Amino acid sequence: MKKFELPQLPYEYNALEPAISRETLQFHHKKHHQSYVDKLNELLTGSGFENASLDEIVKRATGPLFNQAAQHWNHSFLWKSMSPKKTPLLSDGKLAAAITQAFGGMEQFKKEFEEKAKSLFGSGWVWLATDAKGKVQIVPTKDAENPIRQNLTPLFVCDVWEHAYYIDYRNDRPKFLTNFFELIHWSFASDNYIYGQAQVSDSKKQDTATSSKNVSMHK
Repeated sequence: MKKFELPQLPYEYNALEPAISRETLQFHHKKHHQSYVDKLNELLTGSGFENASLDEIVKRATGPLFNQAAQHWNHSFLWKSMSPKKTPLLSDGKLAAAITQAFGGMEQFKKEFEEKAKSLFGSGWVWLATDAKGKVQIVPTKDAENPIRQNLTPLFVCDVWEHAYYIDYRNDRPKFLTNFFELIHWSFASDNYIYGQAQVSDSKKQDTATSSKNVSMHK
């Protein structure tokens, strides 16, 4: 069974240079990510998740199946979280307002994000995510963990597994993080924020409709 496939990058392997080299991106995408996809497909048979979506597997699976599925999800999201077009810190829009409200400003957010990413021991990810009320938060996760298991909507993510930066930076994670901020795809993050709020709004409408039906049924 081969259900999942390695997604194509939305840019060339050299597009993120000098922040991330062609060599790093090739190894990261064609070796590490491909390995997670291959192992995920191997583990699907007999798992009970043969017909499940990737989101469903990440939310419900455990053990090796979860690890491979989540790493496939996380890496697929990572590629979209970065852009070759260097952009300044977000200055306007709904996401910028939410970040300012939560952290006091974009510079304060950047500083706190980098501090949490530097202090995450071992391997993992650091996410910007939003909850059901539209409040944004920095979410560090260990190993393959993903915020969707906490009912949060990811906006963008930074990979702090060593394979994400060791070829270029050796053990200098702080320098990698500084350069990563120049790659953040803020349009992608903003779209995810708006999408997350739209999903919450639709859910509330459905809940209201259901409640109205229940009230009328009990009259």
